[in-house]
Amino acid sequence: MQAPTFSVITPSRNCGEFLEDAILSVAQQEGVTVEHVVQDSLSSDSTLEILRRYPNLRWQWESDCGQSDAINRGFLRAGGDLVGWLNADDYYLPGGLSAIARAAAEHPEADVFYGDCVFVDGRGSLVRSKAEHDFDHDILFYFGCYIPSTATFFRRRVIERGYLLDCDFRVCMDFEYFVRLACAGFQFHYVPQFIAAFRWHEDNISLQQGERRLYERLEVQRRHGTRARSQTQMELLRQGVRVKRILRKIANGNAMRELRVWQQQGKNTLWMRSAEAQARCSSLASL
Repeated sequence: MQAPTFSVITPSRNCGEFLEDAILSVAQQEGVTVEHVVQDSLSSDSTLEILRRYPNLRWQWESDCGQSDAINRGFLRAGGDLVGWLNADDYYLPGGLSAIARAAAEHPEADVFYGDCVFVDGRGSLVRSKAEHDFDHDILFYFGCYIPSTATFFRRRVIERGYLLDCDFRVCMDFEYFVRLACAGFQFHYVPQFIAAFRWHEDNISLQQGERRLYERLEVQRRHGTRARSQTQMELLRQGVRVKRILRKIANGNAMRELRVWQQQGKNTLWMRSAEAQARCSSLASL
């Protein structure tokens, strides 16, 4: 069976400090065919200089209506069999795309593939990990967006059927998208491997817009809930599925995997720039 091709969409705005790590992490993936499309929103920092260094990179420098709109524009330009978005301050880990490609080839019935991720600081030092479990609609809906968007890919047929991000959501666009896809009957498949690194730093939208994040999460639950529930009922359901989530991660061994990663806290993960970091990140695949 022919291996699927990839399109990676990177929304960007004044992220020149981190963008090159994202570009290199895509370019240095082995065993896969991948196009990388950067949708830049008229950055005024070093972004253009960085983009021009990579002739094989596809990029657009144009005005948009925010991150969700930029991602949608990239989705519509994508030509790969599998499409995902990688934020400009995040990066893939070695072997990440190959793991997704194998899962896609083995599970033609699935529409959405997601794996695990590690959290790093602004310098790429390991902070902790996020190892997941098989898809669970209730955990997604009531607990929150446990699926890391930076480690998720969609078959192009999802986009061809008209499913794009909702631009009304600026912080929880991934949560809304996943819930909407699940409600539409698309099948999710979990890949138990560390796929990407998520940078947790002071400029993260999630950190800057906490109130907006809460509002959008509640709005998703209101729009897609089967019936109205009180805040007390929703909180009880949230705590119930939180326990379920913990038990699932203990049962599948991922709680232990997270502990093993935590023991490497502070280690450099910029594998595209250091042989030592590359060896360390490659070893994550065996955890």
